[in-house]
Amino acid sequence: MRGLIGWYFLLLIFLFAGCKSDEQKKAEMPDRFDSGTIHISCDESFKPVIDEEVKVYEALYPDTKIIVHYKPEAECLKDFAVDSIKMVIATRGYSKEEEIFMIDSVHVKPSKLTVARDLIAVIVNPAAKDSFFTLDRIKDLLSGNSNENLIPVFDGTTATSTVRFMLDSVLKGKKLGANVQAAPSSIEVIDYVSKTQNAVGFLGYSWVGNEDDTAQLSYMKKVRTAYVESTDSAGFYVKPSQIFIYTKSYPMVRDLVYNLKERHIGLAHGFAHFLYTMQGQLVFRRAYLMPVVLPNYIRDAELRSN
Repeated sequence: MRGLIGWYFLLLIFLFAGCKSDEQKKAEMPDRFDSGTIHISCDESFKPVIDEEVKVYEALYPDTKIIVHYKPEAECLKDFAVDSIKMVIATRGYSKEEEIFMIDSVHVKPSKLTVARDLIAVIVNPAAKDSFFTLDRIKDLLSGNSNENLIPVFDGTTATSTVRFMLDSVLKGKKLGANVQAAPSSIEVIDYVSKTQNAVGFLGYSWVGNEDDTAQLSYMKKVRTAYVESTDSAGFYVKPSQIFIYTKSYPMVRDLVYNLKERHIGLAHGFAHFLYTMQGQLVFRRAYLMPVVLPNYIRDAELRSN
């Protein structure tokens, strides 16, 4: 009798287990490339273009949801240790030490890939008298050694990718001067420069480079991009543009790298794959960044007057 009762209870357990709703079953399933929800971390410098990449991907796969947490780059890199973050998008890939940490502590074998390049744009107030800068002039301005009455402003002063690039590649490890101002975000950099005639802003090209974006067109009515001396020849100045990212004639070019840290082949893998295939690369191109996986060509053109 006891044996029959035991079998009866087992049967009830199996019956109740089979009564789960479709929503419950779906929630318990791991995400796939075409369904599910994931969280990723992204450098705030790239928000406009990554927003567009996510928008296109979710339109292709309506059952997916990619929640992006935009932060200063240093905060993003801390997410190598956060299990719930499946991808980190920044201006650099993980180091060997960070890879070993993720394998040993997070128990995931990460991968990384550079999928695009952008540049650090210099913006000035529309009423600014001068919009031509050499790297030496920028260096003096950022280090506090300039005699000019100019106020440099960043999207923060310590943890952002823009600050890190300028410290490493322009100041060569020297500290920022006390004159440098910190804005909470790239939008705030634009706002500060638009209201301050002697301000000089530094931010990712993703915020001011897309001539087809109505929001960015409104930004460019408030500020203007400055010219920076070309790496090709002294005395020749170039404005931020896609072609000068490709040729690196513009001196402040940097990478856009994804760091994938997903254990199973799910939605994060799907989104990573999308970023380096034709569709994802075209989104970078339309945003006036430089895709690095999609082939790029320079063609000679000749203008003829009638």
